[in-house]
Amino acid sequence: MSAVETLYAMQMDGPGRPLQKVLRDAVPVPDAGQVTIKVHACGVCRTDLHIVDGDLPFPGQAVVPGHEVVGTVVALGAGLSSESGLQLGARVGVPWLGWTCGRCDMCTSGHENLCEQARFTGYQIHGGYATHLVADARYVFPIPALYTDAEAAPLLCAGLIGYRALRMAGEALRGTQPRLGLYGFGAAAHLVAQMARFEGCEVYAFTREGDAVAQALALQLGAVWAGASEQAPPVALDAALIFAPVGALVPLALQAIRPAGIVVCAGIHMSDIPSFPYAWLWRERRIVSVANLTRADGEGFMALAARCPLQVSTHVYPMEQANEALDDLRAGRFSGAAVLMP
Repeated sequence: MSAVETLYAMQMDGPGRPLQKVLRDAVPVPDAGQVTIKVHACGVCRTDLHIVDGDLPFPGQAVVPGHEVVGTVVALGAGLSSESGLQLGARVGVPWLGWTCGRCDMCTSGHENLCEQARFTGYQIHGGYATHLVADARYVFPIPALYTDAEAAPLLCAGLIGYRALRMAGEALRGTQPRLGLYGFGAAAHLVAQMARFEGCEVYAFTREGDAVAQALALQLGAVWAGASEQAPPVALDAALIFAPVGALVPLALQAIRPAGIVVCAGIHMSDIPSFPYAWLWRERRIVSVANLTRADGEGFMALAARCPLQVSTHVYPMEQANEALDDLRAGRFSGAAVLMP
C-alpha cells in the first residue's frame, strides 16, 4: 500500500438509505482459511439494488454491498499456502455465495447453494464496494486472463447466475435447433445470449417496450429476434429464462414455450406472479427457480468463459459514485453491466 492510498468502503446503514463513504484505518486481516483481496473492480448487480431498496430483509448490521469482485490476493490467512491453489498476487474473483457450513444435508448432497446457514458476499459479509475485502478461500475463483478487470467483474454474478439458469433449462434445449427466450436483456442476459449461441441455440430477446438500445444490443450479440416482453415470439420456444424481477413475465413466458418447455426464474427477488389458466402450464410445461450458485458452477462457467470469449458491455463508475450507479440501474438508463472501480 502506498503512503497516499485511502482505504474506504461504501456502506449502507439501513434499507432505503444512500451509501456512505466510510474511511478505514487499515487493510482488513484475514482469519484462518480466508484471504484479503485488494479490489480492482466490482460489478453492480440488481441484487445489490434489492438489498439497498429493502426488497431483501436487512441483516441487522451495516452492509458493504458488492458480490462481483475482481482483485488481487494481498494476504493469506492461517492454514493457506500456495499449495492451496491461492498465492499472493493472484487475480481472483469473489461471488455472491461467500460461506457455507459444509455439513448439512444440502451441502453434502451437492446443493451447497441451498445451505440454510449460508452467508452471502455484500450482504451478511462485507463486499466489494470497497478498496479491500476479506473472503473465504473456498469461494474464490481464478479469472481467465483474456478479460480486463472491468470485463471480468460482471462474470462473478451476471455470468454465473446466467450460466446456472442456462444449465437449469438444459433438458429442454437438447434438440437440433433449440430456441431460447431471454426476458430482461441486462447484465446477465447479454452474457447468456453469447453462451447460448456458442452452444448452438437460437436466441430470442424480450425487453421493456420501446427499449431500442437493449434490442439493438441483443441483435448485435447474435439474437435472431428482439422485441417487447408483451409480444409473442415468431416461433414457439423450448425454454425461457427470466432475469427481470417482474412476476407478470411468467405467464407471458409460459405462453411462449412449447409443451415440455421450461421457464426459469433467475432472480433472487420477483414481484408476485399473477394467476393464469392451468392450460398455459399443462402438457408438462415447467416453472423452476435458480437460487445462488455452487463452486461447481464457478468452475464450469470460468472454463466456458475461457473457451467462449464473451463481449462484456460495461459502464464504469468511480467507486465513490456507487449511489449514482445504483440509481441508473434502478431507472434502466443503460444496457449491459455497471462496474465500480476504486
